[in-house]
Amino acid sequence: MRTVMHIIILLVLVLHVQQTVSNLVQCYGTFHPTDGTCSNIMGKVPQDDCCMNPVYGFQDEDGVCKSCRHASWTTWSPWSLCSVSCTEGVRQRRRACYGIGECPDPHLLGEIQTDPCEDISCCPENGAWSEWSPWQPCSVTCEKGLKKRKRTCSNPPPKCGGVCHGNSEETENCDTGIVCPTHGGWSAWGNWGACAGTCEVEGISPPQQERYRTCTNPPPSVVPRGSDCPGSSTDSLYCSGLPFCSVNGNWGAWSEASDCSVTCGVGLQTQHRKCDNPAPKYGGQGCPGENTKKLLCTIPKNCPANGEWSEWSAWYSCISPNQRQITCKNRMGRRRRLRDCLGREYGGAFCDGESVEFERCYDIEGCKAGPDQQIPRALWSEWSKWSYCKPDCGVSSRQTRKR
Repeated sequence: MRTVMHIIILLVLVLHVQQTVSNLVQCYGTFHPTDGTCSNIMGKVPQDDCCMNPVYGFQDEDGVCKSCRHASWTTWSPWSLCSVSCTEGVRQRRRACYGIGECPDPHLLGEIQTDPCEDISCCPENGAWSEWSPWQPCSVTCEKGLKKRKRTCSNPPPKCGGVCHGNSEETENCDTGIVCPTHGGWSAWGNWGACAGTCEVEGISPPQQERYRTCTNPPPSVVPRGSDCPGSSTDSLYCSGLPFCSVNGNWGAWSEASDCSVTCGVGLQTQHRKCDNPAPKYGGQGCPGENTKKLLCTIPKNCPANGEWSEWSAWYSCISPNQRQITCKNRMGRRRRLRDCLGREYGGAFCDGESVEFERCYDIEGCKAGPDQQIPRALWSEWSKWSYCKPDCGVSSRQTRKR
């Protein structure tokens, strides 16, 4: 009896293990609803454990990847191409149901939708070629060339985008039987010649240098006559790096004369000119001559003449300031001398200063001095300064002084 129980228990355990192993699925960390595939493999676990995360996917024994989310439809795919290329056909789009359970479909749309379509309303019909046209003239007027003829896709013309199979143009060799002339060809350019000048005039194009070529590569044939070389046999180039040519200066016009330098009588006026027509440049010479000239001018009016003092007159006699006698006396008197303000005319200024001058004096001219004389006590004054030489020249010229 115990043996039978042991056998029964063993069978139950084996069945449980087999059931547990059979419920294991391959679990994936990502399910892709766009194409129904799984990625990011995690390993084999029970399905319930794998699907605790609804973004996971799993594969069971059928090998199809399934989503752990609740069953829901994917978005509709784009419409397929039309089933035919012309006239009416159909197109389809699809959606898939992924997840555990069944997807709701209240409008019974299903997994596929079909719709009529028409890309073009008619199917292409090919056309047929017309007859070949006559051959065109040879492509050259001498020696050998090509000629061609054409046909059109018009017999009948194609419909709805149809075509004609084959070429619309055909070519064939042709020979004119005429010898071609030899047209001239240029030789290589020669070296540049010397520059036509040694300096550049400012504001004008610089000098040029030239080079030449000949129509000898090959020369044109004579019979039949070949064409001359096209273009010019001469090439020119502006010289570069030349210094500017020197520019000598030239006087501009004289300015208007200035006002007369005086308001009466004869004076001067001044005129100026500038060395700017043109100004000297680049080592050129300056303008010759003066930039200023003087002109005489006359104001018809007499100028004021200021007065000028005449020489002082000789001193007048020494006189007493009162009624007392001073002649040959040790008593002081007073004398004067005069001068005149001469030449003042036309509103000129008066002479500056006084016309009369006074000084103290003693009337002792000719008096005798000494203890028993008219002037008992007298002293000599200091000598005056020496006079100017008189006469102005000659051996008899003398100077004098007084006391």
